[in-house]
Amino acid sequence: MQFVYYTLAAIILYFLSDWILLKIEQARGEPFKEQRSLVFLIIIMILAVSTFKAIELMVNN
Repeated sequence: MQFVYYTLAAIILYFLSDWILLKIEQARGEPFKEQRSLVFLIIIMILAVSTFKAIELMVNN
């Protein structure tokens, strides 16, 4: 069952990270050009580490 939680979280995090990146670009007034992938990676990594740790804590209790 844990596999399903991580898979669903990953899918949701992908779309959430994209939405956050778009909001950052809107607030900035211009899109990231060469650094767009790097900014996306940073956003999704921060969200993934925190979310996966939360799932781990909930499942193991």
